[in-house]
Amino acid sequence: MRARYSAFAVGDPAYLLATWHSTTRPASLELDPAVRWTGLDVLRTAGGGLLEREGTVEFRAHWRTSEGTGDQHEVSRFVREDGAWRYLGAR
Repeated sequence: MRARYSAFAVGDPAYLLATWHSTTRPASLELDPAVRWTGLDVLRTAGGGLLEREGTVEFRAHWRTSEGTGDQHEVSRFVREDGAWRYLGAR
């Protein structure tokens, strides 16, 4: 989760697509260059252990634009695909 947030913060859509589950991954991803991601608070995690296949991360990501500030609150679901954690989608 933190790595995906970092990819948003530095504007790396290739990493985001590479860590997205194949069944829900979009064909392309365009990030808004006007959005500056300013912080990540991980609020809760469940599952995601060494031998588990699924996990969730509840987070709040903070952003800023020229028009103001805000945040995105989400519970993200991750599953293992080919041995690696992949973002499946929001709950």
